[in-house]
Amino acid sequence: MRHPWWWLYIQPRLRRPVMDSSTALVAIALIGAACSSIPRPAPQLAQNREVEGFAAAAAWPNAEVAVPIIAAQEFMAARHDRDGYEYFQRLAREQPDRPVLTSLEGLLQARSAGEIPLLRRVSWVEEAIRKLDRGAEAEPVAGQLLRGLVFADLPERFGKARQAVADLEASLARRDDFPIEIDRGVFRALANAWRTLGDERRSREMLRRAGYDSPDGPAVPGNISVGPDAGFRFTNPKLVREADGVYVAEGFDFANISFLVDPAGVIAIDAGTTEDSARTAMKALRQITNAPVRYVILTHSHWDHVGGLSAVREPGTVVIARANFAQELSRMRSSQRTFNWFFGNRPVGLDVRADRLVTAEESLRFGTFDLRLIPVRGGETEDALFIHLPRQGLLFVGDAFMPYVGPPFLSEGSPAGYIETLATVRSIAPRRLIHGHPPLTRFFNMQAIAGLEAALRDLYEHYLPEMQRDRPLAEILHDNYLSPTLRESPKAVIPYLVTRDHFLQRLHRAEAGYWQADGEGMDVMTRGERAALLDQFGGGTEAAFTRVAEDLIARGDAPLALSVTDMGLLRYPSSERLRKDRTQALSMLIERYNPVNPFRFIIYSQWAGIPLRPIGDIERGAQ
Repeated sequence: MRHPWWWLYIQPRLRRPVMDSSTALVAIALIGAACSSIPRPAPQLAQNREVEGFAAAAAWPNAEVAVPIIAAQEFMAARHDRDGYEYFQRLAREQPDRPVLTSLEGLLQARSAGEIPLLRRVSWVEEAIRKLDRGAEAEPVAGQLLRGLVFADLPERFGKARQAVADLEASLARRDDFPIEIDRGVFRALANAWRTLGDERRSREMLRRAGYDSPDGPAVPGNISVGPDAGFRFTNPKLVREADGVYVAEGFDFANISFLVDPAGVIAIDAGTTEDSARTAMKALRQITNAPVRYVILTHSHWDHVGGLSAVREPGTVVIARANFAQELSRMRSSQRTFNWFFGNRPVGLDVRADRLVTAEESLRFGTFDLRLIPVRGGETEDALFIHLPRQGLLFVGDAFMPYVGPPFLSEGSPAGYIETLATVRSIAPRRLIHGHPPLTRFFNMQAIAGLEAALRDLYEHYLPEMQRDRPLAEILHDNYLSPTLRESPKAVIPYLVTRDHFLQRLHRAEAGYWQADGEGMDVMTRGERAALLDQFGGGTEAAFTRVAEDLIARGDAPLALSVTDMGLLRYPSSERLRKDRTQALSMLIERYNPVNPFRFIIYSQWAGIPLRPIGDIERGAQ
């Protein structure tokens, strides 16, 4: 764990001794120490597109409040708090009507106190406190949360722990006002505040609710969880009421299962990943109705939407899917589950057969529900099926436009199909979209669709010719292209930024040759061969790998540090120091990607062997 900045604070006892010459020399040395600070991190060697992209969009005056908050989190994950402070200081001065910028300036100023000479450090923190107070007064929702998170970490001498508790408890009370889930981060901060106040019992309880055994480990503020047994969850289990008789089971599984409940029976939309997780969701449904499941409609053939069918299907249940469902499902059966922390260690049932196949748009009337079943091309799979409830204004879209444009480890997905699907959604014009995963429902909403379609169309048209000229993918990604259309579509910014790189990677794989203009792909080497090359540069010593890895970690270059430690371990597999450095790099990557890229978060967590338990005591039943 990286120590908090305040561990560096030392409160000297002031007195006036009589100095002789030797005492004076000691005093001079002590003054030098008092003026010392942690060196500012050296610039990163590799691009950090998460910092650059979100920071650039945060500067737009109409940016959604989540955008600058994510930008600040990315500065912190990169260990460049001072850079973030200076960036938000400038924005706050330029745009004084956005109080969240002042709050973020104060947050990053407090976190960067360790880089300030000791004699100035207290006044530096007190200035940060004043900014946080102004931000909380001007914009209580985000401002109180950010102030509470900072105050919870302040040393006792600042006397802010009780204010931290008040702010954080107020934030929990209005958690639904936030665009992102915050419980884990709030509980962890409350544990720190109660510890400062001397209440170890409450501190331990808050830490338990945060899902931690100790304060160590990567900082993950949201409610996601991951581990080898249950796999990944976007949130804690809850049954969310979307309309009369319409419920979405979130957090029981990697994916959502939706239920249309009528006295005549239930229509389930998708079936989860495993029999165990789907059965748990069904138990929650049975708290609402005992009506039989008459239909299961599968939005597409992926593991996490069909694997639990045996727990949802009942005698007489009719399973509906696209006509090409079986063909797409065969791809799932043949793929290897390399990263088992996605779905956990329970079997995923892929022996799925549909009873009724949809070849063209058709209607289904059942009880009080009128449904339109709409086949679409989809950006993820070719068997995508929309379920439209016109009267309720709801459109269930499955994973038809996931940020990954098909699973990254499969040859699947279509950028052109992605754009076409967004246009289809826009033409249907429902009141609300229900996706296969909770964050997509939250951010890839109807307010974002038109702007996202325009931005991705611009991205496609901008880079397709360059790819066809074999411009290297790395160069394209390093452009960090923000479509100018996004300036007028603030709701589309987060969906665009979390989709852009995957969209370009998928398009490049489809359109570019396997030799690039810079020679990439012509001479393909294994990781072992690259490791041998680096070992030659380093003089054939383990120390060269550790020195470079630790320098990269200090710079915030976690991806490069991970690469160096991986190659070092190929040459020196028994090196404990390289293993420790690798875990530190992975911890930084977990912090970097947990708010913006859950797939990378899952993989880095698995590689590091760092599970994250579900948070405690927030289950609220049907909402």
